[in-house]
Amino acid sequence: MQALYPGSFDPLTLGHLDVIERGANLFQGLTVAVLRNPSKNPCFSVEQRLEQIHQATSHLSNVQVAAFDGLTVDFAQRCGAGVILRGLRALSDFEYELQIAHTNKSLAPQLETLFLATATTHSFLSSSVVKEVARFGGSVGHMVPTGVAEDLARLFNQSFP
Repeated sequence: MQALYPGSFDPLTLGHLDVIERGANLFQGLTVAVLRNPSKNPCFSVEQRLEQIHQATSHLSNVQVAAFDGLTVDFAQRCGAGVILRGLRALSDFEYELQIAHTNKSLAPQLETLFLATATTHSFLSSSVVKEVARFGGSVGHMVPTGVAEDLARLFNQSFP
């Protein structure tokens, strides 16, 4: 079975990577899909995020990286996914994610949503927290893949350790 892991990934965190690696072990194929969201003002372009994800997942032979517009369920159907994979960090994520899962089910009843709890060591991470720490010069090497940490240092005109 093919699965889809959609998100903005601005930037990719080690929590995201944990879900990707575990999802790659669960499914025959996993597409990590970056949503082009016109209502957000991302730090990194879609192309940069695709490259960051590609670099971080190059060791996973069954992971593909793509970008999409529109409804997640439409893209899931186009790429042959039967499951939408979502990560949960904390109880606070669950209410929102459940609402989205129910909405997706109403739009595409054949698709299932699978929630994976992020590893405890990464449960505090969010892209917003990572950007805030990086913006003020804090070390993010333990929060994101090395390539992403380097990109964040460049973005905020800082040296990379």
